[in-house]
Amino acid sequence: MEFIELISNITWLSIILFVIGMVLVIIELYVPGIGIPGAVGGVSLIAFIIVTGQNAAQRIILAGIILVICIILFVIFFTLLSKKRLPKSLILETSEEGYSGTSDMQFLLGKVGTALSTCRPAGNADFDGMKLDVVSRGEYIEKGATIEVIKIEGNRIVVKEKTDA
Repeated sequence: MEFIELISNITWLSIILFVIGMVLVIIELYVPGIGIPGAVGGVSLIAFIIVTGQNAAQRIILAGIILVICIILFVIFFTLLSKKRLPKSLILETSEEGYSGTSDMQFLLGKVGTALSTCRPAGNADFDGMKLDVVSRGEYIEKGATIEVIKIEGNRIVVKEKTDA
C-alpha cells in the first residue's frame, strides 16, 4: 500500500530532481574530476526523497530504490572498465617509450656546483643556474661550499664536498 501512495506523490518537481541527480551521478562516473557533479547529484537525489516521500517509510523505500539504481550503475561502469570500453579521456595512453616519471639526470654526473643551503644530508644546490634538491652521503656540507655530483639514483642526486686536493 505504501508503494501505491508513493507513486501518487510523484510530481514534476520530483521527476526533475531525480533525473538531474541521476544524470549528475552518471557524469561523475565518466568524467574524472573533483566530485562536484556527484555531490550536486547526491543533493538532488536527497531533495527528491524529501519532496516525494510523505513519511519515513516512503523515504526509506525511495532511498532503497535509488541505492539499487546506483549499485546497478556502478556495476555497469566497472564492467565496462574491465572490458576496456571506457571513453578515451579516462584512459592513460602509453607511448612506445613507456612511462618515465623523471627525466634522465645522468648528464649531471661529475658536475661541480655550489651548496645553496646546508646539506645535513639533504639540501639545495646550484649547478650552472639550475637549482636542484641534493643529498650528501651522510656528511654535513656547509652552505656556499663547492660540491660535486658523484651519483644519480633515479631523481636522487648524491653529492660530496669538493676538495682541491
